[in-house]
Amino acid sequence: MPNLLSPAGPQRTLALAQLTNSLGDGAYYVTSTLYFTHVVGLAPARIGLGLTVAWAVGSVAGVPLGRVADRRGPRGTAVLLALATGAAVASFLVVRDFLPFLAAACLYATAQSGLAAARQALLAGLVAEEERTGVLAHLQSTLNAGLAVGAALGGLALSAGTRSAYLGVFAIDALSFLLCALVLLRLPAVAPVPAVRGAKFEVLRDRPYAVVTLLNAVLLLRMPLLSLGLPLWITERTDAPEWLVSALFLLNTGAVMLFQVRTARSVTGLATAARAIRRSGALMLVTCGIFALSAGSSPWVAVTVLVGGSVLLVAAEMLQSAGSWQLGFGLAPAGHIGEYQGFFGTGVTVARTLGPLMLTALLVGMGAMGWLLLGGLFLGASYALGPVTRWAAGTRREPVPPSAVAQTV
Repeated sequence: MPNLLSPAGPQRTLALAQLTNSLGDGAYYVTSTLYFTHVVGLAPARIGLGLTVAWAVGSVAGVPLGRVADRRGPRGTAVLLALATGAAVASFLVVRDFLPFLAAACLYATAQSGLAAARQALLAGLVAEEERTGVLAHLQSTLNAGLAVGAALGGLALSAGTRSAYLGVFAIDALSFLLCALVLLRLPAVAPVPAVRGAKFEVLRDRPYAVVTLLNAVLLLRMPLLSLGLPLWITERTDAPEWLVSALFLLNTGAVMLFQVRTARSVTGLATAARAIRRSGALMLVTCGIFALSAGSSPWVAVTVLVGGSVLLVAAEMLQSAGSWQLGFGLAPAGHIGEYQGFFGTGVTVARTLGPLMLTALLVGMGAMGWLLLGGLFLGASYALGPVTRWAAGTRREPVPPSAVAQTV
């Protein structure tokens, strides 16, 4: 079994900060929708609209907040944004109507997007370049462990079904971000990078990096695939039991927790990152083909096929994650890590916002053919990232070592 504990030092402190707020987030994720519908009394359509608007605002805010982290110092910025996230979660406790909900959701999404960028800038300032992908793998494992435990706590609140239980979950999540801020304060300060006169939001003029971010957003459609695409497919197109949805989620979470660190060891530069992403795309094509075969089968044949496909799905996810971390950091110029990571992180928002609509149209509307089209999309984006990465590396003001890009095509 791989060593799940991060090395002593800043890496372990970063992992502890990740663990504290992921515990609260895990409970929040499984209870928030029912809280807003059953306790607050909002219509599901209004909740969906509010969250879509909120994450759109958050994705736009990620770049300037990442720039603030670069210019004012990532540790202090991350601490303030962790406190802001906790305040946003706490404000949900007193929300009783749509407009206050929308305002709180926008604050939550904005603070979360900025916090992610500031944390990446903080990591870049504390961890050597060659160690970053490995550290991110440890953080991802820690995140999944925290989410799993938090989800179990949220399940207890769901089983109780009382207003007090829901409010307790939100209070725990708000407190978790306060604890996260306190843990981040234990890290060494990273010196801010002085601003260059006339240089504003350099990432918005970096076309190669924008294309890398766009292709990565396509690959991130795997995120709503697990939370929405597969549940819809299982219930609408197969005879598999509904409890399989939960089982596949646990399979994915546990596998990432156990094997993400080992998978990331093969990614050491841009060349190996592009190779890992190509392998991920090929696995996704096979995975989608396997999922397509589950329709029209007996219940237990469908279960077997879906479990087999889910094993390949999590392998592809771990390869894509490790490769994208390396690309996101490796192509960002020194002094602009927070700004560039804020922009790179918009891929997650795009996938979460547009993914449900696309997956519903492909999988529920088109059936098995939709799976094959989706697999082809993954494969095409993964192979396109190789030459685009080489293009981006060639435009860097500080040239990337030739060995890092020689095999990215």
